[in-house]
Amino acid sequence: MIRRFIVVALVIGLAGFGVFWWLTIPARVLASALPAHTPDLANGQTVFNAGGCASCHATPAQPDRLKLGGGLPITSPFGTFYVPNISPDPAAGIGRWSEADFVTALQKGTSPSGAHYFPAFPYTSYQHMKLDDARDLFGFIKTLPQVAASSPEHDVPFPFNLRRNLGIWKLLFLDGAPFVAEAGKSPQWNRGSYLVNALGHCAECHSPRNALGGIIEKQRFAGGPDAEGAGWVPNITQKGLGEWSERDLSYLLETGQTPEGDTVGGSMARVIRNTSQLSAEDRTAMAVYLKSLPAVDGPVKPPRK
Repeated sequence: MIRRFIVVALVIGLAGFGVFWWLTIPARVLASALPAHTPDLANGQTVFNAGGCASCHATPAQPDRLKLGGGLPITSPFGTFYVPNISPDPAAGIGRWSEADFVTALQKGTSPSGAHYFPAFPYTSYQHMKLDDARDLFGFIKTLPQVAASSPEHDVPFPFNLRRNLGIWKLLFLDGAPFVAEAGKSPQWNRGSYLVNALGHCAECHSPRNALGGIIEKQRFAGGPDAEGAGWVPNITQKGLGEWSERDLSYLLETGQTPEGDTVGGSMARVIRNTSQLSAEDRTAMAVYLKSLPAVDGPVKPPRK
């Protein structure tokens, strides 16, 4: 009887493991799925700026935002992640990557070696990037300086360091849906929606997260505690920006200055260094979209001690 029980338990365990392994297979984009394409480098530069690539990937403590040597530490409740080198360096960076590798990273959150990326890399937003934009971005990055420095290994404790488990996380929080323009909205509003939600990935910082690290969708853009553990990220729905005009928002994205005359700091200052490079039309489109967000209550900010 005991022997039969052990055999049944082993069969069930193996079956369960097989289902887990199948569900967590890292997805890839095949090169054969990519039609012929000539990169538009000017558009690639726009995508680079809108996507905030330099905000995280530029080597810290040096002035050139186009030297993408990585190394920036990102702290979180799950450990410390170190931003990788994405310069064209063939050893330390992505110089040996194929275009399909790059598109796979953005759309599927999978590395060239077939491992799941941690979602500190905001592929939950980048998955909505248009294919041509992703390919133009890759073409632009390949024109940038090579940086030979390697980033430190992530400092993530067990069990969060088991990347295979991220396959389950992706089933919960990675929908794989492309960006679709909303019918009945203006081209300007849809451009702003695309810039904010897909490229700019604004919700990744400006939304509270649940215990698994996924965005709480009903409070999207409603602010909350800084995931890096330092301060509070503001609510950017009309609950927080109701008194701001579209011009105020566009001016902030250009200069970093608020209507009160303050200047943003911290990680938002790095964001402004990117959005300031966008066209006035794109900054206005982002402002139009953000001003259309309905008021949403976010988490309660704790009192200052």
